[in-house]
Amino acid sequence: MTLRTAILIMSAFGVISDSILIAFYPQFFEMRYGLTSAVHVGAYVAAISIAVMCMLPVWAYVARFVETLHLVVFTQLAAALLCLAAIWAPNPLIFWVLTMLMYMVKASYLLLFPYLMRLEPLDQHSLVVGLLAVVIHIAAIFGAAVGGLGLQELGPRWCLALMAAGDLIQMAICLYLISRGKVIKVLDRDEHNQLKQLPARARGALLLLLKLSLLMLLFDFSAYLVRPFFTLYWQTSTGISEQFLTGLVFAIPGIVAVLALWLKRRVGQMPWWAEHSQLNLLLGAVGLALQAVPSLWLILLGRCLYGWAIFQLVVKLEVTLFKISTPASYARDFSVINFFQNLGVLLSSFGAGYVVSLLGMPMTFLIAAVGMLVTWLVDRLCFRLDSYHGSAAVAVAPADVSLAVAAPLIASQGGPGHD
Repeated sequence: MTLRTAILIMSAFGVISDSILIAFYPQFFEMRYGLTSAVHVGAYVAAISIAVMCMLPVWAYVARFVETLHLVVFTQLAAALLCLAAIWAPNPLIFWVLTMLMYMVKASYLLLFPYLMRLEPLDQHSLVVGLLAVVIHIAAIFGAAVGGLGLQELGPRWCLALMAAGDLIQMAICLYLISRGKVIKVLDRDEHNQLKQLPARARGALLLLLKLSLLMLLFDFSAYLVRPFFTLYWQTSTGISEQFLTGLVFAIPGIVAVLALWLKRRVGQMPWWAEHSQLNLLLGAVGLALQAVPSLWLILLGRCLYGWAIFQLVVKLEVTLFKISTPASYARDFSVINFFQNLGVLLSSFGAGYVVSLLGMPMTFLIAAVGMLVTWLVDRLCFRLDSYHGSAAVAVAPADVSLAVAAPLIASQGGPGHD
């Protein structure tokens, strides 16, 4: 097993673990503790984002002194133990404390992405993030389906046990790599000293990074405002209460992303409009607005349009980060970007709870659609995302995307990770 393959497998299990409950927290808290407050669910998902956004920079700093895979062994073990302890949490307060600590230590596995990218030559970056895309989307679909089925057939406690199992598998893979000597050490003595003093950014580089961060914040807020209560909205709008089917509908964006990757490989060069950022922002707004209509077929159509747009935009945003950064600064700049991504998810999670409680679930889709239009305006006025890819259409390999397609799943889906 190569290091690249091992990290792809670890990422898959991380995403599966994070995806098991992310679509079902309203049902989880009602079944486990009898809580039905939309504000509570929104606050919980927001708190996960706070935990990740605060801790990832800390783990990025620690990784300057400790090899990343050695670090992940201990953090994933701690995450699994905390998750198992949460099974017996007698009240919501104890559950909050245990799971927030879990997500704080679990956030370290996001470092696997910049770690891998540092070890890969530049001409392999598109291939690597493409492989990650396929693995992550399939894992997200599988995790959502398993979560729905597990909640329905086994109950909330078993879902937590399944989440812990994913963390333990990640730890086991790290131990395997270390024991077989397959870890490529990044922190040799000279580089260790260099990482203590990261190189200064070029003139204008920080402003460029902050502009991209603002764009990601607005995009993530708009894209994930609808996520915390989608499964509940689907069930109340359609009258379909089958949890397994609900999980599959929730995973439609991931299914669409996998189909988009297959189509890209099949067709080769896609038409310029298929990957144009501003057109996809408008398409995403339309897809979100369609889901506000309580019609089964319009929700499904909107979900598909939304999935296509989100996939293309995440590709462009994530690849852009590695175009404006340098290998020595990947971890640092990734933690900055991830902070703003999580801030967007944090605002969307808090906002979703209040919007649902005050205005109803359909308004989350309409507000998210407006947010997508605001993102379109900001990109047009101050960034122009497509200009960093050599043409009006993104010029990437057949399967470009990044860990955040899932991360956020922890970060943006309720764990270090995106929908």
